Amino acid sequence: MTTFVERNAHEAVANIQSLELEITGKCQLSCTHCLSESSPQATHGTISVDDWRAVITDAAALDIRTIQIIGGEPTAHPNWQALAEHALTLGRHVEVYSNLYKVQEQWWELFTHPSVTLGTSYYSDVPREHDAITGRRGSYARTRSNILEAVKRGVPIRAGIVEVLPGQHVAGAREELLSMGVTRISMDRARAVGRALPPGQSPTLDEMCGRCTRGRAAVLPNGNLVGCVLARDFPAGNVRESRLAELLGGKTWAELAARIPLPARSACPPDDSSDCNPANTTACGPKY
Repeated sequence: MTTFVERNAHEAVANIQSLELEITGKCQLSCTHCLSESSPQATHGTISVDDWRAVITDAAALDIRTIQIIGGEPTAHPNWQALAEHALTLGRHVEVYSNLYKVQEQWWELFTHPSVTLGTSYYSDVPREHDAITGRRGSYARTRSNILEAVKRGVPIRAGIVEVLPGQHVAGAREELLSMGVTRISMDRARAVGRALPPGQSPTLDEMCGRCTRGRAAVLPNGNLVGCVLARDFPAGNVRESRLAELLGGKTWAELAARIPLPARSACPPDDSSDCNPANTTACGPKY
């Protein structure tokens, strides 16, 4: 994959402010509602590290401000730090959207970089309920501990709460996050994508919050370009076959954007860099 992008291509995609890079499907958790159906058994996909670097280079040339490194659990990818650092050298803002189940000591140096922020998911202030949703005992305690550490170190962090279970303690989760010093909190319902898709039901763009393709885009582990990671079943080409600028300025992308219902008034939180998933752009809520 070549990496040079002509500057005149920028005009065609000037509205794209954030690019989600789903670099892996591997994750220590197996959340019941996971949009990517991530798990410890999943793979890193078919995109090479060089391809990911090329996508980041192209995104920077298109003046896409934010690169979001997500998964799965992005830190499960052996080259996640190198990719984040590549984006930083190109002057991008980087958000790492992590479950914060495991944070190695040396990672904090990157997390405290002035152009890096963290995002995470938090489901309940009741440990047993949180762990039931993530599918891993002890995940509540680990995530909570690392949120506290991030706040202590002054790392900008936001959290998303997805309502998955009837009677889930989402209000308690929000209050606990506030008590820990997390002030950027978004809330959303579980959307019918991935494991949350009911048996026999086909994916539909009606499940989107209306922000996909509008200011953001995503690249999946197989190279597919989509409107956001929730719109993963509706690709608009593949970065292994076409340049990012060509895809974003192309007919298929325009047709996809036209098919996505406009966001309902007041349906999403303010423009606070959250998405209907993990995206660090406007939208409805947290990562699935």
